[in-house]
Amino acid sequence: MTHGLPPSPRTAARRIWIRFLLYPAHTLPTAAGPVLVAAGLAVRDDVFAPLPLALALLGSWLIHVAGVLADNHELLRRHHAVPEHPELLCALRDGTLTLRQLRGVIVACLVAAVLAGIYPVLLAGIPALVVGAVGVLASLGYASGPRPYAALGLADPIFLLMFGVVAVVGSYAVQAAAVRPDFAWTALPHTAYVVGLPVGCLITAVLVIDDIRDRHFDADKRWRTTAARFGLTTSRIEWVALAGLAYAMPLWFWLGLGFGPLVLLPWLTAPAAFVLGRAVCRFDSTADLLRMTPRTSILSVAFAGLLGVGLAAG
Repeated sequence: MTHGLPPSPRTAARRIWIRFLLYPAHTLPTAAGPVLVAAGLAVRDDVFAPLPLALALLGSWLIHVAGVLADNHELLRRHHAVPEHPELLCALRDGTLTLRQLRGVIVACLVAAVLAGIYPVLLAGIPALVVGAVGVLASLGYASGPRPYAALGLADPIFLLMFGVVAVVGSYAVQAAAVRPDFAWTALPHTAYVVGLPVGCLITAVLVIDDIRDRHFDADKRWRTTAARFGLTTSRIEWVALAGLAYAMPLWFWLGLGFGPLVLLPWLTAPAAFVLGRAVCRFDSTADLLRMTPRTSILSVAFAGLLGVGLAAG
């Protein structure tokens, strides 16, 4: 019988890394959403290519994980007096976790992302390399460097741009390059630049929940997030606006961009979005909002999957 006994150091370390650092229920859906949209559009345009798409997903997830780890590294290094993640502070004190370990895993993630990106870059050329480099800079720049953009209050628009446009365009382009010998970035369809925006809105909504939950800690860190600067009401309005825009855009895709009515499939997730929105507008404590982050991430990938199906159907 082991009930009531403290966990072994190995078990504790595994729990720290998976639950409080890698966030698989958060990072995987976030990385997958834009890729699913790009896959659906590629099927519609007869340029679907599974291998470069899978590598794009792997690289995106690794870069995202590196950014999350860098965020926690900077929290522990720069703001160790701020009890935002007490579990990590305890692990740092008792030696279960070290800053050197974090740096090593960040480097390993980035090296693995580079390896995953070699074939897509060979297919799509220097612009694909630029997309990957921008992704790395955006991921690490959130909390690292002399002027982290999260501290400047710029995280929301950057997240919307990266997950709603850049990730979709890059994932679509590497597929088109694999299928079409005459591929040119300048010939990408304009739809590739807009169909991911609803998913970008929902992924940004994940960040808004985090900012509401951590607003007191962000204020102590002098981060100029919406919640820290303008309070709960403004952040809640932002969340509702992002979700509302996400669910309005498929109607535009149908009536304005010429896609078929199946592009409205993401509306099937509207009840889940309503439940999450009600929770965001009702709760403000860390304990109440902690589970809303992965739920919104899962909502975003469900929305993206259905949108991808609708796009593929034409």
